[in-house]
Amino acid sequence: MDVLVLCIDRDNDLGRKAGIESPVIGRSANIDAALRLATADPEDSDINTIFGGIKVLDELLASGQKAEIASLTGDVKIGLVSDSKLTAQLEDLIERLKPAGVIVVSDGAEDEAILPIIHSRIKVNGVRRVLVKQSPNLESTYYLLKQVFTDPKISHTVFIPPALALLMFAIFNIFHYPEGAWIAICGAVGLYLLFRGLGLDDSMDEAKVALREALYAGKIAFITYILAAMLVVIATIQGVASFLQYAHEPIFHGYFTLVMIFINKSIWWYVAAAICINLGKIMDLYLDGQRDARTYSYLFFLVATGLVIWSASGFILASNADLKFGLGMVESIQYLAASAVLAVLITLIGVNVSKRLAGPVK
Repeated sequence: MDVLVLCIDRDNDLGRKAGIESPVIGRSANIDAALRLATADPEDSDINTIFGGIKVLDELLASGQKAEIASLTGDVKIGLVSDSKLTAQLEDLIERLKPAGVIVVSDGAEDEAILPIIHSRIKVNGVRRVLVKQSPNLESTYYLLKQVFTDPKISHTVFIPPALALLMFAIFNIFHYPEGAWIAICGAVGLYLLFRGLGLDDSMDEAKVALREALYAGKIAFITYILAAMLVVIATIQGVASFLQYAHEPIFHGYFTLVMIFINKSIWWYVAAAICINLGKIMDLYLDGQRDARTYSYLFFLVATGLVIWSASGFILASNADLKFGLGMVESIQYLAASAVLAVLITLIGVNVSKRLAGPVK
């Protein structure tokens, strides 16, 4: 084959909206996929991408070249997840069809971000960007902006920070404390940006999906997820209460010390929450007749981690002479040393249990 026309759908609109499995190979299969996507969402730009690829294919065939068309889809989680799926499909197509080169068809810069990956595996003969023509009047501009802001990927990023700021400002004004509003606004927006920046929103989405699946499947993990959530709430309340108790003392001990107090008082509740989630997975695997050695080792690792964090935070707090925390310096050193040794032993036991359950290496 001379040329393979690649239509890129990086965020998997074909799969999510039309239920089409990727890759879609062949002219008729791609026309059918485009029509199904158009039926599901007539405004999706990937429809134009596929028809643009079909036009390129027809031009190549008319010029006497041996060509084929294929549509590849990624994942709604744009980035490593979607690109790894696209890469796997691309390598499979190259092995099956053995094209001399490819022409990439996309609907914009987001899909073209995968070009370096494609170029590293096969010769790229060209790139065709398919853009939908819009009327330049005000109504079309308004409509386009409306469609952009209804996209969850954009609206979550654009609307939530100002919404948090306005909500905090309103709450603090109700209680006649406008000075504290700016502190709350900075804290809320900062936490949100940190949450997004660390990718914790993806973890939350995965947790929601797992919780929903556990509920529909009637799994024990649903109950343990709920229990874990309650334990997280208890842990946070416990930590915040201790934080505020020491924050209102006549001597200010510093924010780092207050954070250590929060960690020391709440860590075992958080560990208990993580253990609950893991126990739910173990019980569901057992009922399904499956066995995953890693789930058992996680229990030991969680306890060892909690032990180290608890003893280390206690040592830091004991080193503050002005803080009456209940532990002397000598006692805290002894606790820290004993906890470190015990944590290593617990970890070794966990590794040994995991190896035994996994069976001999073949």
